[in-house]
This record gives sequence, C-alpha cells and structure tokens, in this order.
Amino acid sequence: MIRVLIADDHAIVRRGIRDIIEDEPDITVVAEAADGQETLAQAQSCDWDVLLLDLAMPGMHGSDVLARLRRQCPDKAVLIVTMHPEEEYGLRLMRAGAAGYLTKESAPDLLVSAIRQVMAGEQYLSPRLRTLLAREKSGADKRPPHAVLSERETQVLRHIASGRTLSDISALMALSPKTVSTYRYRLLVKMRMKSNAELTRYAVENKLL
Repeated sequence: MIRVLIADDHAIVRRGIRDIIEDEPDITVVAEAADGQETLAQAQSCDWDVLLLDLAMPGMHGSDVLARLRRQCPDKAVLIVTMHPEEEYGLRLMRAGAAGYLTKESAPDLLVSAIRQVMAGEQYLSPRLRTLLAREKSGADKRPPHAVLSERETQVLRHIASGRTLSDISALMALSPKTVSTYRYRLLVKMRMKSNAELTRYAVENKLL
C-alpha cells in the first residue's frame, strides 16, 4: 500500500486529490496539511511514502519545505503538485530533489501514475518538463538571470522579496544571520543588482513568489 501525505492550503483541492487517490486499491491518504509548518510536522509524526506538495502555501513556500525534507528524510518521495507551469519552477525543483512535478491542470490518471512512478524510485517528468530538460542540456535554452542561482539563493531571494528581514529569514531557514547575509551578497553579485528593492522588483516581475 502506498501511503500518501497531501499538502495544500485549499481544502477543496485536498478533498479532490483524496477522492482521486482513494479510488485506487493500492493507494491511501494517511494525513493532510494546510501550510508549510504543518507539512513538516505531519512528515515527522506519520508514516508516509509519497508527499504531494503544493508550492504557494502560507508561512513557508513549498520549495523551502522540500529543502528541509531532503535533509530530514531523503529516502522519501516528494511530488510537486502545483498551479505553476513547468517553466517557473520545474527544472529548479527537480534539481533540488523533487521526485516529480505535476501541474493541477493534469488529468487525474496522470496523478495516480505519477504517484506509482515516484514510489518505484523513478522520476515523473511531464512531456513539457522533458522538453525543458533537453533544451537545458543542449544549451539551446536562454535561461533568465535567476536560473544561475542555487536553490538556497532562490529561497533567500523569495524571502527578501516577501519583505522579510535577515533575522526572519535566518529563523525560517535555520541558518545563522551571517550565512543569510552571505547568500544575499551572492544574490546581488549574480543578479548584478544593488539593493533589496531591485531584487524584489525582479522576483515580482518573474513570478518567483
């Protein structure tokens, strides 16, 4: 039996996913979470095999949840299920350790197939994500400036753009203020920017929040 944990801030979405999953004889939902912190708590307190993780949740972005879970339970499969198209987060989150990336526009049977696939230790790649990966490998893809950032740097960028202070970011990411400051410096250098205001404007314009 594949044990699934659902993390999404919309109750109606969680219910819809549960209804799809529980029609399958070999898949069961063991817990649900409505925000990032609750997801981490449920991940520690219950036995699960596959996490279906939304990205835009209150308190903690899904990418931050993914980063923590990769450290805490690297053997577990995290399948991103989001409204954001593959171009926005797909490549970066796959590099960060996600087992698969699925948009909420996908057909229900694709969700079921993806769950079984990542449970088997494979990656789930949509046709669009396969195309993006192929372009990246061939060098044909003209990547935006933020594509050169590491996952940690991207997380710091998102927190800065959300108006959080260095001390807030330090607490959220479990890093020292000095380390967060170093990440901010790297951001400014790599992005060729001079202030938090420029970083914030870029993040908003490129839908990184």
